[in-house]
Amino acid sequence: MFVYYLLIPIAFLAVVAVLSVGLYGMFKGGEFNKKYSNKMMRMRITLQFIALVVIMSALYFATD
Repeated sequence: MFVYYLLIPIAFLAVVAVLSVGLYGMFKGGEFNKKYSNKMMRMRITLQFIALVVIMSALYFATD
């Protein structure tokens, strides 16, 4: 169970970091936005899925 105390904040921070960089790129515009905007949002969706799996598995194993 200890590993979940590390994985949940790491997953959360990864999602927030990718979301922040993606939003910054969209507001700034320019070449970075054209090149990485779609990739950053796809990465955000993937990281959100991973975070959800980690949280749900922590809840599942905590109920045993």
